[in-house]
Amino acid sequence: MKKVALLLIVLLFASNAVNAQDYLSSFEKYPVFPKCESVEIDELELCFKNTVRALIYANFQTPNVVSQENYKGEVSVFFEVDKEGSFKVLFVDAIYQELKEEAKRVFEGFPVIIPATYNGQPTYAQYTTSFSIPLEEKFVKEDGAVDTKISEEKITEQIHPEYDAIEKVPYANDEYTSGINIPLSHHNYFLFDAALNQIGTNSHTAQKPYVYSQVNKYYNFEAENEKIAKKSNSWLGRKWWNEHMVTLKGKDYWLTLDPGVDLQVGKDTDADINTYNNTRLVYTQGGIGKKINFFAVIYESQGRFADYYNRYAESIRPAGGNPAIIPGLGIAKRFRSDSYDYPIATGQVSYTPSEHFNIQLGHGPNFIGDGYRSLLLSDNASPYPFFKVNTTFWKLKYTNTWMSLRDVRPEVTENGSFRTKFMANHYLSYNVTKRLNIGLFESVIWENDNDRGFDFNYINPVIFYRAIEFSTGSRGGNALIGLTSKYKFTNRVNAYGQLIIDEFSTGDIFGGEGSYKNKIGYQLGAKYYDAFGLEGLMVQAEYNRVRPYTYSHNSVILNYGHNNQSLAHTLGANFSEFIAIGRYQKGRIFGDAKFIFAKRGFDFNTEDDNAFYGGNIYGTEDDRLSDNGNDLAQGNTVDFFHAEIQAGYLINPATNLKVYGSLIYRDFGPEVDTETTFDNQTTWVNFGIRTDLFNWYRDF
Repeated sequence: MKKVALLLIVLLFASNAVNAQDYLSSFEKYPVFPKCESVEIDELELCFKNTVRALIYANFQTPNVVSQENYKGEVSVFFEVDKEGSFKVLFVDAIYQELKEEAKRVFEGFPVIIPATYNGQPTYAQYTTSFSIPLEEKFVKEDGAVDTKISEEKITEQIHPEYDAIEKVPYANDEYTSGINIPLSHHNYFLFDAALNQIGTNSHTAQKPYVYSQVNKYYNFEAENEKIAKKSNSWLGRKWWNEHMVTLKGKDYWLTLDPGVDLQVGKDTDADINTYNNTRLVYTQGGIGKKINFFAVIYESQGRFADYYNRYAESIRPAGGNPAIIPGLGIAKRFRSDSYDYPIATGQVSYTPSEHFNIQLGHGPNFIGDGYRSLLLSDNASPYPFFKVNTTFWKLKYTNTWMSLRDVRPEVTENGSFRTKFMANHYLSYNVTKRLNIGLFESVIWENDNDRGFDFNYINPVIFYRAIEFSTGSRGGNALIGLTSKYKFTNRVNAYGQLIIDEFSTGDIFGGEGSYKNKIGYQLGAKYYDAFGLEGLMVQAEYNRVRPYTYSHNSVILNYGHNNQSLAHTLGANFSEFIAIGRYQKGRIFGDAKFIFAKRGFDFNTEDDNAFYGGNIYGTEDDRLSDNGNDLAQGNTVDFFHAEIQAGYLINPATNLKVYGSLIYRDFGPEVDTETTFDNQTTWVNFGIRTDLFNWYRDF
């Protein structure tokens, strides 16, 4: 993986050099040979290239090895003209060392010429040329001088116009009108959340990640970035403060390429652990034609974290010997004696055949809801492969998603291979009025039992999964249903909610006996934009409550999880939680504050009490405490408090590069201390610079 990352970095800077030439072409003047001084500026490029070729043909001496072995091929030369006008060979690509040495000799004999200029100042310039071996003809006069006129005619005849006809145009922030997903980040989404939630807009805000073209109708990314743009006359200044590192655009394509980092240093003062994260990444996005777009990121990371975070990462470790799963990211291998190495790759291809349809094939997270948490589907778990269809028309948006998931626990691993299961869900969003939105959700998980693989019974986008689940066998799948709603009181205040029903048994739900089949959860929340009259401040309050045994199943692999993590709420089940969040941004300065109060129920996991109390979604209901009398936060009850404050500065809005500092205080107080659940407090101070492309949850 390190070799791949190194290769990507090399390619990045090589591409950057080429792209810089294209981008600056309108400001750059080509080097000038004496014979080219009288030509018009539009013809300087052709005159320069033809003269270089003519000088090669006039002076190149074909090595004997070419004739002896009857070789036919090509020599490519990458060269530079420096600020003084001298030629320097940087690289030669040829089959024989003799050909390379001869090419270098020829270029060393080139005359000193007038150098290239940028903005009227001499500058370095790099070019590539190639020629066939053996040379077809040396265009030299009888007195030994180069016949430039003949050379140009001959060389021009050999060049097909197709390459030069490729059109290059300036990059114009094409991502903002594309079908590319906006990377999931709570703070970044808050920037345009108010614009999407104005009364009368026909937007649908629960299905995430959003695509740029969907949001750009309400929030002009280019205009907003222009407001905070920093003026810079240098290429490096523009790239650092305002622009993508590499941009390329033609008549029917565009591409951006950026390096990125997530470098963190900190300390868990209570456990006396020095923490760090060292992530290098490369990400690209682009479009081919008007309907196809793509986005991809490759991460190479090593890190060590606060004690509670490390313990949790190791508690959900996979089968096979790897020591941990980094929550929300992926499987980690050991790095040094106390750290983790965890490579990740995410991305998607997006196809938008019309304004009504968007189709995606990708590897990454999804989210359904308007809150900080989701009880339906969140980005809490590791990335996974998915296929998604968004259909938008009238007042409706209908999202169908099919996913391939993994269960990596030792007890379900077979022959060293992780267990595969599949998930399909539907979410229908309906704007009932200009203020009220409601949503209907259904989801089913099934395993690859009886070698059925992906069950095409679930590919129909308009069926009810409960009926299909019943037809495939009582334990053939695990279906959930849900409801969502949102009401806009004003342009600055809205309220939202969710209801999840895991086992639709009305007698158990409304019976009042605390049945373990009463597997429901709900969410209530509200947002206040430009709170208290302060522009750029959003205040959010949210309450989540999920009963015991929700998301778990009596067929142990059919739980609502992936890679030992919950696909819904971070805390799993058997809890109640209140969250207060404040987010603020003015210009490039930003800050976030988050406070979480929760009551959670854990298993005791002792010799005297090994019952399943319903908090861990990977527990089996066959080990449940009892059929009735189950109550919220039962078991080893924990009072949980998490406070997190972060402040920073946005370096580049195009790449979302930020520098920041954060403080986390966590208090975890169980009723009974056990080997795995014990009283502890954490104070974690952290500083970093980060390309913000995903949510990193540390509040569990």
